[in-house]
Amino acid sequence: MSQLTTDPTELSRMARRVVELKLEHRDLDTVIAQLQSSLQFDELAIKRLKKRKLQLKDQIDWLEREMTPDEPA
Repeated sequence: MSQLTTDPTELSRMARRVVELKLEHRDLDTVIAQLQSSLQFDELAIKRLKKRKLQLKDQIDWLEREMTPDEPA
């Protein structure tokens, strides 16, 4: 289990990173949709983009958990 950071500077850095990752995740949605609507789309490229999108989601989830204190039982 990881330690929750309480350092305001670190929390701010993590929050900015979450915003950046969410923007990239959203941009990938757009790119994937554009590629899929193309008459000659590259299935491998789409799979790679979807994999990157999943990696971003994992990073976002991890950062958000790190910034959120555990609720007492």
